[in-house]
Amino acid sequence: MSEKKIIGDNAINMNRRSFLGKSALGVGGMALGSLLDCNFYQKEGSLITKADNPMGIKGILNSPHHPAKIKRVIYLFQSGGPSQLELFDYKPLLNQRRGEDLPESIRNGQRLTGMTSGQDKFPLVGSNFGFQQYGKNGTWISDLLPYTAKMVDELCIVKSMYTEAINHDPAVTFFQTGSQQPGRPSIGSWLSYGLGSENENLPSFTVLLSRGTGRPNGQPLYTRLWGNGFLHSLHQGVQFRAAKDPVLYLNDPKGISKETKRSILDNLAALNEKQYQEFGDDEIQSRIAQYEMAYRMQTSVPEVMNTENEPDYIYKMYGADAKIPGTYAANCLLARRLAEQDVRFIQLYHMGWDQHDNLPSAIEKQAKDVDQASAALVADLKQRGMLEDTLVVWGGEFGRTNYSQGLLTDTNYGRDHHPRCFTMWMAGGGIKPGFVYGETDEFGYNIVNNPVHVHDFQATLLHLLGIDHERLTYKYQGRRFRLTDVEGHLVKDILA
Repeated sequence: MSEKKIIGDNAINMNRRSFLGKSALGVGGMALGSLLDCNFYQKEGSLITKADNPMGIKGILNSPHHPAKIKRVIYLFQSGGPSQLELFDYKPLLNQRRGEDLPESIRNGQRLTGMTSGQDKFPLVGSNFGFQQYGKNGTWISDLLPYTAKMVDELCIVKSMYTEAINHDPAVTFFQTGSQQPGRPSIGSWLSYGLGSENENLPSFTVLLSRGTGRPNGQPLYTRLWGNGFLHSLHQGVQFRAAKDPVLYLNDPKGISKETKRSILDNLAALNEKQYQEFGDDEIQSRIAQYEMAYRMQTSVPEVMNTENEPDYIYKMYGADAKIPGTYAANCLLARRLAEQDVRFIQLYHMGWDQHDNLPSAIEKQAKDVDQASAALVADLKQRGMLEDTLVVWGGEFGRTNYSQGLLTDTNYGRDHHPRCFTMWMAGGGIKPGFVYGETDEFGYNIVNNPVHVHDFQATLLHLLGIDHERLTYKYQGRRFRLTDVEGHLVKDILA
């Protein structure tokens, strides 16, 4: 290569950012030294060290925008769209008018999916399961959820959620990233970017998956749902699997000692640092940080994933499935253990709620998967004094229709997707307990009081963590992005 070519290439690489990165006696070198102790945080466009944070990883925010109510979030995402009409939103009129066609004045020409748009009629169908009133306020809860019913005074139930997305992939993506189009950072990535973590040995954002018995081969999930999008890869979610190796590629090959691994990482870090000095690419420093995190996780992950020392009464709380790795119950127990280790955002996905047909039998199995374990998680956090600074969220991407998809019989029916109204619940710090918010019409088709949009939910979640959703942004391709895009309002009425 000619000298002129080398000089030309170096001139291209020497921009303002790389010049500043190479000056001041090697800021990059100091950053590397700090990274090895994991005292660093993300600043927009670069990684900068901060020595006064002895544990964990600090985010871009030097301090929250306002006092935080919680430290962490456990998000129990019910993938597939649970039927609010079978679980929380009691509508006796639907049973009274079972089989009658949905009035056009109620539907009002609203959008349908391709699975029911061709139906000649839309026969109304109520739940095949009973409802009872529980708690101090007489909240209606389905007989499918006996354990949830017992803890209703801990819950804030929002019956007026809505979304624009009508199909699974864009709807789940919308909830998890704030956009129906893939490519944006997930909620956990935004929190990692903004707040960092409080544990230097575990990621700030972890993911656990389980498959329900209601529809075992239902809608799949994609790793991009817990991806970092345009944020640095340091902030992507780390999936913990129910397998011999909970995190892929974490363990060393046979014959590699801890000392050898440490030497390899030190030399690799030096090479990466040299590359960073040459090109000024911040993703290189993210790579250094990830290698170091993986090194520490070799000890921390097996410890947190091993539940053998949990007492018998804990297993009894969560249910028999808690001893079976990969089940929803086992993942709820792991979520509590991760919360104890100050993991910032713990995402559980439970698949199988997409019940277009055979709904009565399918939802009964699916509800049994999650009912006891969800209630146990809230009770377990409370007995440990952790519920006051933890937010637990339960809900899916949309609801189900009040009419039957396909043939309606005396014992069987299905329900299509319904984005117009559905139910979620929250419990924990900063949320009103024993409170029901929002209301749907007597047909369970439209919201009549206090609607809550997906972006409103996201804005409220960030608020509880001390973040103003309009001020946590990242500049990418000339635009400042945020989780709530250009929308979202704080739902003040549900705040304690």
